[in-house]
Formats: sequence, C-alpha cells, structure tokens
Amino acid sequence: MNALVDINCDMGESFGAWALGNDEALMPWIHSANIACGFHAGDPGVMARTVSLALKHGIQIGAHPGLPDIQGFGRREMSISPQEAYDMTLYQIGALDAIVRAKGGILQHVKPHGALYNLSARQAEIAKALAQAVCDADPSLILYGLSGSISVKIAAEMGLAVKHEVFADRTYQSNGALTPRSHPKALISHPEEMMAQAEDLLLRQQVCSVDGEWIVVRADTICVHGDGPHALQFAKMLYERFALA
Repeated sequence: MNALVDINCDMGESFGAWALGNDEALMPWIHSANIACGFHAGDPGVMARTVSLALKHGIQIGAHPGLPDIQGFGRREMSISPQEAYDMTLYQIGALDAIVRAKGGILQHVKPHGALYNLSARQAEIAKALAQAVCDADPSLILYGLSGSISVKIAAEMGLAVKHEVFADRTYQSNGALTPRSHPKALISHPEEMMAQAEDLLLRQQVCSVDGEWIVVRADTICVHGDGPHALQFAKMLYERFALA
C-alpha cells in the first residue's frame, strides 16, 4: 500500500480494567501506530496486545512516551528538566522496544504525547533532550513532531530522520502552535470539518488559524487521536481519500 501521506494513530491507551479507544477496528485504516508506554496510559499487557495487533495488520510501530500523569492522561503540563525529559523518554522507548523485539517486530518511530509533545515543540532544551534520547535508543528511529516546530528542526540537526506532523482535529494558532485544549475552539469534532482541514493540510500544505490567518505547513504525517469519539469514522474517511492502492 502506497499513500499520499502517513496516517498515524495514538493507540494502546487503555489501562488495567479501563478500555479506551477502538484500536482493533482502527488498524485497517492507518499506517502507523503510536503506542503508549505506561506513563500517561497503557500498561505492559496493553502494550503487548497493541503491538500484536499492529504486527498482525502490518502497521508501523512507534513509541508514544508521555509525562508520568495517568490521572491527567499526560495532557497536564509539568515542570521538568531536560535530564528528566531525556530519562523518561529513553525509559519508555526501551520498554516498548523490548516488547516489539520479543514479538519479532521492529520499532520505527517515536512520537511524544500530549504535554511532553507540546513542551518539545516550543522549548529547545526539552526538544534536544528528547532527540538525544531517541538517538541513544536507536539513531535509525524517526522522530514525529509538530510541523515546523523546533522539535523537528533540532532533531534533524542532530541527524535524526523526522516527520512533520499535522492535525485535522485540532485548531492552530497564528504562530503554528496547536491551540491549547483549554481554548473553546481548540478541538474540531465534526468529521466533515476535519476532512476540510485535512485537505487544506495535505493537498495545499496550509491551514487557517483560529485568528483567520493562513499558515504554511509541511505535512509528512497526519494524526488520528484514537480516543476521539469520531476516530474510526475519520480514519476511514482519511484512508479512502488519501491512500492509494
């Protein structure tokens, strides 16, 4: 299967007896799975089951490290040092990589989650620490980061392969950053509106900010949030529109 763009999805975000998302149903409609590594969501059993599903469907597997905040789902910002960012990222990559290797697969990429992702998109020292953790874990890994952010710029300067990521279910600010989830217009929940933004991002390499300003972006991969209420419908729509047989 060739694709105009990589469709990635955040997965494995259940925990213990609590199920989140519809991972098995989503697998046929994506290309890459970002699997939670136990800090913001996921546990060893969930990680193992999600890896098995991804391998069964021939999906590329990525580590999805987050802040140690299960209660806040890794979306609450924490004050962390670059060393802490490095340590927690390397730890989580290693945990998932061990499971992937044990099941006969290969880890392809790393995509930070939530608040850790946003910190790395705007703080150079955090971005450098994350990129160094990826380099030290395996320099052949690809780093997924916010399109045009310092996260991907620093990682590329350090020699890592990168993918500039865009979002169809999140709005953008005029500086290219994602609109904070606390903002009333942060999320796009209607599938048709998501698709309209996806076409702007993927076909025209631009997006309209919440302030009405058009921003130029690079779109190597587009995210589907697996915990979203319309995730399955949206993934199917994206796949049928942008994936080519």
